[in-house]
Amino acid sequence: MKHLPAIFILAVLAAACNPADDAGSNQTPRPAQETGKEQTSPQAPEPEATDSLAASPGADRFEALASIPFEENRPTTETAKTLKEELLFQRATQTYLWAMPLINTMGMKVGSEEKFGGGYNVLPIWKKRLDAKTLVTTPNSDVIYAMGYVDLGETGPLVYEAPPMLQSILLDFWQRPIPVDGGDYFGDIGFFGPDQGKGGKFLILPPGYDGEVPDGYYVYRSGTNNVFIFLRSFFKDPKDLAPAVELLEQSKIYPLGKKDSAKPMEFPDGSGQSINMLPRSDASAFDQLKYLVDTEGSNLAGPDWLGMLAMIGIEKGKPFSPDARTRAILEAAARTAYKTSRVIGFEDSPGDMSFRVYPDRQWLNPFADGTPENPGGHKDVTWMRPKEGYRDLDARIWMFTDYYSLSPGMISQTPGKGAKYMIAFTDSDGEPLSGASNYRLHLPKDVPAANFWSLTLYEAENGSGLANGQPLPSRGSLDKPAQNPDGSTTLYLGPEAPAGKEANWLATPADRGYFTILRLYSPTEPAIDKSWKPGDIEKGWDSAGVTQ
Repeated sequence: MKHLPAIFILAVLAAACNPADDAGSNQTPRPAQETGKEQTSPQAPEPEATDSLAASPGADRFEALASIPFEENRPTTETAKTLKEELLFQRATQTYLWAMPLINTMGMKVGSEEKFGGGYNVLPIWKKRLDAKTLVTTPNSDVIYAMGYVDLGETGPLVYEAPPMLQSILLDFWQRPIPVDGGDYFGDIGFFGPDQGKGGKFLILPPGYDGEVPDGYYVYRSGTNNVFIFLRSFFKDPKDLAPAVELLEQSKIYPLGKKDSAKPMEFPDGSGQSINMLPRSDASAFDQLKYLVDTEGSNLAGPDWLGMLAMIGIEKGKPFSPDARTRAILEAAARTAYKTSRVIGFEDSPGDMSFRVYPDRQWLNPFADGTPENPGGHKDVTWMRPKEGYRDLDARIWMFTDYYSLSPGMISQTPGKGAKYMIAFTDSDGEPLSGASNYRLHLPKDVPAANFWSLTLYEAENGSGLANGQPLPSRGSLDKPAQNPDGSTTLYLGPEAPAGKEANWLATPADRGYFTILRLYSPTEPAIDKSWKPGDIEKGWDSAGVTQ
């Protein structure tokens, strides 16, 4: 055969393009092996790794690309078309993965604004806690959430008047914590912010702002016009959420100098509503990047990555109207990149660094190597590795596949402040958690969390809360689970509750894979020095909750 058909790229990516493939086999169709080696130029000897490559899944696709025919040392018309489509696919796939923080944030913004509308004055609050109907990446059901999205390019500088007793973050759309004038704080508001939990006035300035800065404000200078306002308040009793909700409803957001003429605040209730705030896994992700290029320009990225966006048709001020074939390739790229992010997101050692919190446990954290002196370990909160001089892209992809939002307070190693998060994808034997199986988790006595601790279950498919038929997919200290005689706590995960253990049980749908996050809010010294550590999630127990 002299040519690979131009439809080659879309054919080999049919699994990515066809949603039906998600329910069945994910095997990629393979092209015929007829692009024989007799057509390969003698000036291009076979690489030594051919044998090992041939043994890998999908190797024929790579070989077909490498062996695509040239005639008289020039690409044929069909070859040029095939490789240009492959280049578009590769560029779009890499752009999606590079932009994971942006796509994560845009999924939340678009989903929220489709349900509640947008504007600086619209601040949805999950007034009855965030349940599994709201699809968003690994939410915490044991605090009250409020999330808003503003565009400083449209409004100019904004003031956020915060009530006391919050643990909140101001982030740009890369989900980088916004630096505060003075250099001591980044993003945090409340207990870990410059107000130290007392509340106050926070002035959010757009990129490059050189106007007058009035006195009386904590000044945050954003790297992007678009800003994510992420607020959390705490309740003491799950049966009485009103004080925590009313606290958030004291929030005021308005343009600088225009408090009296500002739009009145709106606080729609997000609880119990079906809302998709997940990262989009189709070609609409590129439409969202187009919005960001238009509203940010050079704030968004440097020349190389703005160039990469331009090469897939996304340029500031120019229409983004791909034809049907290009749109299909972008769709395949987004679906493939999303699945690739799930691969990276389930790894315990993306790149060259282990995320294991304890050497003998399955629990993971991307800042597991952090210390009180250096909470970020080898990385900072912008994913730079200062010693090596590069940004850890796989670690960033991992983070924004499995979580959203980041600040110094979230990786704090200061006793009694911030939070400690641990994620488990597998049981004690390293096997993925399955909804059809029974598991138990042993937490030694005196869980080192001054505020509260909780365990939450999430869909393996997309990281949203596990829809398990219970009001919330979490159990924790605020629920007052039963303790063992020695003061320890055992939680049970499975399709059916063990007899008499319902208060300590989280239901799991038998047909769903899932993972868990253990949160320690205001971790105390034993959590920080790791002298206290949870057990692994162990498989098997009988109807009485006894390990089999």
